[in-house]
Amino acid sequence: MNNLNKEEQKEKRTHNWITFTIVTTLYLCFLYWVESWWGLLLVPLLFDKHITHYIHWGNWRNIKNPLLRFILSWVDAIVFAVIALYFVNTYVFQNYQIPSSSLEKTMLVGDYLYVSKVSYGPRKPMTPIHLPFVQNRLPVFNCNSYLSWPKWKYDRIKGFGQVKRNDIVVFNFPAGDSVAVNRAMTDLYSLSYNIGKSMYPTPNQFDTLDTYSQSLYFKKTYAAGRKVINNSPNIYGKVLYRPVDRRENYVKRCVGIPGDTLQIKKGIIYIDGKPEKTPEGVQMNYFVQTQGMHIPQSIFRKLEISKDDEMLMSTANGWDTAFKELGLNKLDGNNIIAPVYHLPLTQKMLQTLRANKALISKIVMEPEEFAGDLYPINMVKKWNRNNYGPIWIPEKGKTIVLTADNLPIYSRCIEAYEGHELELKKDGIYIDGQKENRYTFHLNYYWMMGDNRHNSADSRYWGFVPEDHIVGKPIVVWLSLDKDRSWFDGHIRFNRFFKWVN
Repeated sequence: MNNLNKEEQKEKRTHNWITFTIVTTLYLCFLYWVESWWGLLLVPLLFDKHITHYIHWGNWRNIKNPLLRFILSWVDAIVFAVIALYFVNTYVFQNYQIPSSSLEKTMLVGDYLYVSKVSYGPRKPMTPIHLPFVQNRLPVFNCNSYLSWPKWKYDRIKGFGQVKRNDIVVFNFPAGDSVAVNRAMTDLYSLSYNIGKSMYPTPNQFDTLDTYSQSLYFKKTYAAGRKVINNSPNIYGKVLYRPVDRRENYVKRCVGIPGDTLQIKKGIIYIDGKPEKTPEGVQMNYFVQTQGMHIPQSIFRKLEISKDDEMLMSTANGWDTAFKELGLNKLDGNNIIAPVYHLPLTQKMLQTLRANKALISKIVMEPEEFAGDLYPINMVKKWNRNNYGPIWIPEKGKTIVLTADNLPIYSRCIEAYEGHELELKKDGIYIDGQKENRYTFHLNYYWMMGDNRHNSADSRYWGFVPEDHIVGKPIVVWLSLDKDRSWFDGHIRFNRFFKWVN
């Protein structure tokens, strides 16, 4: 019997040493990959767990009270799951749901994606103490899901590649550094400007003013709007600062990479003067007038237009004048303007509707008055959504000559993303108190746009995406749910299961 016990103990020790060796080897490989040797402090704990057993890791299993033992078993499982999820979400992949139609028809609302962190290299935690389940707010308790201290500098582990032109990319919303909680998905800077403009309308012949005078107007306008927001927490909510990795996650297509000169002409993207191929799923907004009847649901379903996008315009809201200006003059049998829809359409969808002469009278692209203010807001320009730029995308290590004209384009990069104090004075540009006419960028930047070009809040509205905001690359759709349909009528989009993201 004693010999048998000795054999069992010897086998157990051998098993423990083998387990310890495998676990420790994998852990050391992980530390080598992330280049963080502070993790060596945990090796003695691994040694004790598998070999010496000074700490009674599973002592709760010996508790006689079954209820307490049951509770502690769940605590043990939950703690392990949270720690495992933290490391998986940080270094390998995370789940992401498409919340809006900005990438239709490439990505659909209700698509659930696996976002690879290793494609571009995992970003080391900048706010290391946070819950892996939520981005920034705990929904029930309405408080931050992270601790702002400790705070680590940006660093990225080597991955399989870099962001390439036309990649679909998940990133933290750059203009989400400060948010009014009740308007969390709205760019606070644009919101402040728009409120301020209602108080200080743009002066007559504003474009004839010198750049310094224009700059003073924009500063005054923004400050006035921000003061209103700060003094109205019941309307806008408290204004909070969010660290880079705790800002809202966005997903767009990268259409411009560092060093590119990007321009949009008639909706076509040009890089360094050469036109880029337009993705098949790109959509624009159109006003669609029928011959007098309403568009049947069967047509909407065939075109895969969601109910949120089925917008029937009403002449009761004063649209009749606008319709006439757009040439939508068709009258129905009751001498009333025929129904007009506002719809996002791809070129293929547009051709399908135009071919249906019995149903459709006329289709007109949405005019630019619908676009709102474009980036940079504090710059006099004649750019619009379909005709934008040219604009040079900053590249790490490259130096530009700063002028009063291009300063609005790059001031946010210099101030907000690279941490310098910037001021335009009458006698020139000052960076950190020193007069400068050149600046060398410390980060790479990207230009992101949605494929749903007229329904996408993207770089045309808030500017560049710094490299430290890049989260990862969507790899595959693992689930897709259509909220417009019932469970027995196509709610689950089986045809999108395990669809690779191009």
